[in-house]
Amino acid sequence: MTTTDYSSYIAGLPRVLAAAATVFRDDRGRVLLVEPNYREGWTLPGGTIESDDGEGPRQAARRETAEEIGLDLPPGRLLAVDWARGPQRPPIAAYLYDGGVLDETQLKEIRLQEEELLSWKLVEREEIDHYLLGALALRVKAALDVLESGGGAVELEDGHPVGG
Repeated sequence: MTTTDYSSYIAGLPRVLAAAATVFRDDRGRVLLVEPNYREGWTLPGGTIESDDGEGPRQAARRETAEEIGLDLPPGRLLAVDWARGPQRPPIAAYLYDGGVLDETQLKEIRLQEEELLSWKLVEREEIDHYLLGALALRVKAALDVLESGGGAVELEDGHPVGG
């Protein structure tokens, strides 16, 4: 295969997006959610991985957290990877990392990225379905299950566990 053939082959591959987010909690176990101004529903601090820059999922989670809520904290362990399909976008590989428990001082230091976010709040696990849409709610609850059990990261497809 020539270099030109290989370049054409790569250009013809299916497009897949990748994203990374962080699950932060408070000392009561509530999950920190942010409200974007560009789409319906709430989400976790996080966003698209800038792979053109060579950024990996872990670096993206940290960068997005710093940009969106003003906290520059290294992500903890990987909690979940979800292969999520959507009707109006290519599939996305979504990585969720443990952000740990934020103390009162850190919560007071949250500064929203005003260009993208309207507000933030701490939400009980039982309320997640009211704020997060579709597979994202399932993904976050699966990540919380991993934290509760102390087990390893879970592989998901559209928010549902797959594999062993």
